[in-house]
Amino acid sequence: MTPDHRDIELNQLDRTRSLAEGSSFTVRGPSRASDHADHSGSESPGGGLKARVGRFIDTFRREDPENYAYPIHGVHRGSVSGNYDPPRGNGFGGLAPGVQVVRDHQGERYYDLRTANSKTASTLLARELKGRHLQMIAIGGSIGTGLFVASGKALSEGGPASLLLAYMFVGVMLYCTVQALGELAVVFPVAGSFSAFSTRFLDPSWGFAMGWNYALQWVVVLPLEIIAGAMTIGYWNEKLNRAIFVTVFLLIIVIINLFGVKGYGEAEFIFAIVKVTAVVGFILLGIVINIGGTPDGGYIGGKYWSDPGAFNNGFKGTCSVFVTAAFAFAGTELVGLAAAETANPRKSLPTAIKQVFWRITLFYIVSLTLVGLLVPYNEPRLLSGTSVADASASPFVIAIESAGTTILPSIMNGVILVSVISVGNSSVFGSSRTLAALAEQGQAPKIFAYVDRRGRPLVSILAASSIGLLAYLANVEAHGTVFDWLLAISGLSSIFTWGSTCLAHIRLRKAWEYHHRSLSDMAFRAQGGTIGSYIGFGCNALILVGQCWVAIWPIETPGKELATPTARAQNFFLQCMAIPVVLIFWAGHKIWYRTSWYVKVDEMDIDTGRRDFGRLGIIKAQEEEERQSWPKWKRVYRVVC
Repeated sequence: MTPDHRDIELNQLDRTRSLAEGSSFTVRGPSRASDHADHSGSESPGGGLKARVGRFIDTFRREDPENYAYPIHGVHRGSVSGNYDPPRGNGFGGLAPGVQVVRDHQGERYYDLRTANSKTASTLLARELKGRHLQMIAIGGSIGTGLFVASGKALSEGGPASLLLAYMFVGVMLYCTVQALGELAVVFPVAGSFSAFSTRFLDPSWGFAMGWNYALQWVVVLPLEIIAGAMTIGYWNEKLNRAIFVTVFLLIIVIINLFGVKGYGEAEFIFAIVKVTAVVGFILLGIVINIGGTPDGGYIGGKYWSDPGAFNNGFKGTCSVFVTAAFAFAGTELVGLAAAETANPRKSLPTAIKQVFWRITLFYIVSLTLVGLLVPYNEPRLLSGTSVADASASPFVIAIESAGTTILPSIMNGVILVSVISVGNSSVFGSSRTLAALAEQGQAPKIFAYVDRRGRPLVSILAASSIGLLAYLANVEAHGTVFDWLLAISGLSSIFTWGSTCLAHIRLRKAWEYHHRSLSDMAFRAQGGTIGSYIGFGCNALILVGQCWVAIWPIETPGKELATPTARAQNFFLQCMAIPVVLIFWAGHKIWYRTSWYVKVDEMDIDTGRRDFGRLGIIKAQEEEERQSWPKWKRVYRVVC
């Protein structure tokens, strides 16, 4: 095929096929010279063991931008520098008229926003994720200790009604947020996603803070999940050394990520199927247990909502559940981060984004409703865990054990084991891609931008994986305290990420209108529009305020009163550590580069990295024509799916 200046290929569509039904519309990833070398070498006479080993080693070398089989219009990958001035226009990589470089003209230090946008748009990461990968990542990608284990502490502090209300509140907020993220990521499937959007539409310093905030969030989750897996093994045999399983789990996670984005996608596809099956199975079993369907059990119904009650610790108890809910939902936004490595974001992302509705409704709201019906909030085992990683305090396991079964609790613990490996896998993916994007934007050491010939951010993967070595603290008596502080860093991180995404979407719409663009030019639009983003941003702000209130005036647990000012200060930072971390990153970057307070609408770049769907109008018309032939139930179904 003759190389052209776009990264999309549109084959002729007949009138009976649509993009949503699997048409021939594709977005091609970079065609690397090394790929051609692999194929040719395997058929050559010298393709013996030595040659194969040589080719394997060669894949770890840095990818040369010149190996692209075709150029990306407007983005000259190998020549981006401080004086870079890419062409203007409406093509992929072009710059909107009026875009200015964010500089301090009174000093030598400045942040080149134009170059940062260009580099994230021309990422060397491999585009190998398919629609099925994204859908399973969206449905079950981050189901882990946040749902299975940490919900126990939330139930104990707030009661079943508070648990349900808090998760519903966060669920509504997250649905609005993910819709906004979907619009941003389909229009701009660039590397770094969250930090790149904040840098482009809000403020480079805030983008810097959001990037490091998100990277740190996932980096500290990795050892937490690994130690959770090691402690879960103790359910069967407490005498085994946890370090053995820390090593095993860490190796599994590293090996999966070294297979590249396709390995990550396939692993998450399998893990998500296991987790989704387990949650559905628990829902069915929970209904049976609740109505007295077990041999040793009677009808339970809603008696635990009356005794000991639906709420615990009043409104403050409800507020205390918010941060746990945010921790449980963290990872839903990974579909946006994966857009830069997706073969066809126009087709795959919208479907994956819509799956979030079912994940929130079915896997969180329904399952936690049953947990609240089956486990009273004063159940002693809910507080028996030595840390948030201890699966012995899982309300899911407690609910099954209370029914008198012996095999099913082991199965549930096995699912928790799969879940922690899955979330650990996602943590390396999320942190490594964010570190690589930060380096591309000049916001992290350049070495993190190293991408090998297989499209893997190799240095970032190894750096993120190395933090997993902290999991060896599992054998230290004070490991609970250590991981409480690690969790403090990531506890509110998602709130900042989600709130910034909503705000970036609002700013994108303003810039889109300023440049006289039609919303019909967007390949995907958020169902709630900017109203949904305002709702999402407002909900994030309320959660942040509520968490600060609970941190300053905490819930007093009998026997664990915070009597001294030092204890209260420590509790505050354990609850709100992410706030000073974000502010330090933001202020440090702002002081160093002395950037303006925000990116003005007329300076926003809405072209660099934008997917140029040349025949989008024709495709949409064909989709609409086909949609009209569907029965009403199918049209409603496809709105949410």
